[in-house]
Amino acid sequence: MDGLARAVLLLSMLGLSGCAGGSKASQPGPDEPATLQVENRGFADMVIYAVSGSQRLRLGLATGNSTKSFPIPTSIVRTGGPLRFLADPVGGTRTPVSDEMVVQPGDVVTLTIPP
Repeated sequence: MDGLARAVLLLSMLGLSGCAGGSKASQPGPDEPATLQVENRGFADMVIYAVSGSQRLRLGLATGNSTKSFPIPTSIVRTGGPLRFLADPVGGTRTPVSDEMVVQPGDVVTLTIPP
């Protein structure tokens, strides 16, 4: 296939995909995962936890000076109770904790760790 035919095919596919979307906003389903986006502006690597009541679930490691996304387990999102997020520095002693918040399925929560 020559370059012009390939370009025409690509443009027509892009045009069709643009027409496929609906204009009404879709509501997230009850099984839609919520996401925690961690922007770690500090140097230290942080182990990130979701805290619900007395339950603490490890979400993963946010390395220093990076941004990382973690799915929040639906088991703690479905309860509808408030959550906190805890950042435990690797090799450190301070453990910052976020304010309580209610997270719904499909939400994207951003946690910024300052330097």
